[in-house]
Amino acid sequence: MDIATNHSESRESDQTAAQKRNQIASDDPPPKKRRGRKSTAHLKAVPETLALRELIKADAEAFAKKLDRKNAFSRGELEKWGREFLEQIQQPEKFLGFAMVMIGNYFWKKQFLATPFERRMLLLPHCLKHAEGCPAEYDQFGLDCEKCGACSIADYKVRAEQLGYKVLVAEGSPIVLKIIVEGYVDGILGVACLNVLEKAIDKVLIAGVPSFAIPLHSGDCKNTSLDESWVWEVLEKYEPIDEQETRSYVPLMRASADIFTNRFEDLIPRKRSKTAEQSTSPLGQTEYVALDWLANGGKRFRPFITLAAFDAATGGDVVNGRYDKSSPIEFTAAVSKVAMAIEAFHKASLVHDDIQDDDQYRYGRETLHRTYGTGRAINIGDYLIGLGYRLINECREELGSDVSCDIVANMADAHIKLCDGQGAEMAWQESPDWNISPLDALQIYALKTSPAFEAALYSGLRMAGSVDQYQELIPQFSRHIGVGFQILNDLKDWDGDDHNKLIAGQDALALRPTLLLALALKDASESKKQEIREIYEGSEPDPIRVRKLREIFSACGAFEKAEGLVQKSRERAEALADEVESDELRQLLYFFVDSVLAEEGEPSQLELQQNAPAPMLVSLPIVAQ
Repeated sequence: MDIATNHSESRESDQTAAQKRNQIASDDPPPKKRRGRKSTAHLKAVPETLALRELIKADAEAFAKKLDRKNAFSRGELEKWGREFLEQIQQPEKFLGFAMVMIGNYFWKKQFLATPFERRMLLLPHCLKHAEGCPAEYDQFGLDCEKCGACSIADYKVRAEQLGYKVLVAEGSPIVLKIIVEGYVDGILGVACLNVLEKAIDKVLIAGVPSFAIPLHSGDCKNTSLDESWVWEVLEKYEPIDEQETRSYVPLMRASADIFTNRFEDLIPRKRSKTAEQSTSPLGQTEYVALDWLANGGKRFRPFITLAAFDAATGGDVVNGRYDKSSPIEFTAAVSKVAMAIEAFHKASLVHDDIQDDDQYRYGRETLHRTYGTGRAINIGDYLIGLGYRLINECREELGSDVSCDIVANMADAHIKLCDGQGAEMAWQESPDWNISPLDALQIYALKTSPAFEAALYSGLRMAGSVDQYQELIPQFSRHIGVGFQILNDLKDWDGDDHNKLIAGQDALALRPTLLLALALKDASESKKQEIREIYEGSEPDPIRVRKLREIFSACGAFEKAEGLVQKSRERAEALADEVESDELRQLLYFFVDSVLAEEGEPSQLELQQNAPAPMLVSLPIVAQ
């Protein structure tokens, strides 16, 4: 199968086939019908005997040899392969999760074994420890193993560290992808239960990180077991290969991060805050705080888009590994500055947005206006806007005046659209229209979120040459990505968030015109509409208001319908990507869809209501707002 040309079509047909197989499966009772995301608990059984596990493992290795390794797979593609594989070997659907892990292992095994030991990470779950009597304590990186010998953790840890591995004993630690993106790790050997491995697929593997996983025999998170020989089978092996087989976006993530870490001071020389003394002076404080805000925090997704689009439009040398791996990837000063300008505009919009919404936290710390006051925060945001335009202007000689002017014009247009969207939201807050429709909310979302994606994508492509053939594609694709992203952000707001919004339901408490509100109002009775309005405008304690709104939104099916709209955004974006002739750009657009609009590793609102556990391994550093 040619994944590149049949991406969306295969996903739709695979879903239909999967539904048919679910209907005729006889080995397992059908799962209870759920609203929203389907439960996958019935698909995560681990084969009971070692003989059966070894048989499936061997068959998966043979199956994986036939797969096209040019592009990293998404969960949907891996599920398709898993179902096809189980049919071939005549095993029940309940082993789907296990089969997917085995196929994924042998998709990546050759490239994982070609990763030097010192560039690998061994990720172990804390549940392998003996629950009682374990002397180890937890630090910021997970369990600090004492190597007492009471469990197998110490055996793996000691040998792996001797070989040069980085070792973490922690599930759900965000440090994992941070270590990868910062350039310390190129491959992961992970031990985890199928629940955790399921969440890892969307978050790590689509980025092109060679990984090999050993499933635990159960997911009860206490004194569990595994096939230890499977760990030793790969832990001590190193088998180099001549060429990179699969596209990887990790080098581009690293290049994006490198701009803001190692190259920041060279690309944006300080003028008024060169020394510690100058940075605290009245004249130097604005520059110091603004540059600190620009350099730190966030996932740097937008500059990554710019670099990735430029790479795709110039042949895809970075993503395909056609570069000197002995030294860091370094884009030219002009390309790097344009990527920085994208981030400067984004960070400026966040400063102003936080002021307008009086948000308390951003990137896990207090917002700038709460730290420095509203006036100074506005000024810092304005400084970043000026800095962004200055950075683009500095690129005229390298890029050409026509290219720089086109990028400036596109960014200015994006800036105006963003202000239109934010202005519409504030106008609604000042004078709420309780007849707001879902379309009204989506139009605001499109203006607030999509322009930044559009500017980032346009800039990368324009620096590489003409964008005439993409004039319609860029705004349409960006609109679906931006709208879907904003809906996911709304859903996440009701779960709470460690980075931006620490209080569940904060958007509702701030009287914002969200899609969830519009969906609830659309289907609610007149009495319920009045109740919603009274809750929004009422003075009851926040937890009570949030609880009441959660119940109403759930009863109206708002959470389920919002997740359905995310799926529509995903499908429409994929359909646009399908029409792109350039294989490099088409695959990049697929990657954007799979990463930005992937199902969150955290439980959805529906899953929280149904007490369905959904642990997460790691999260790509490009999805948070």
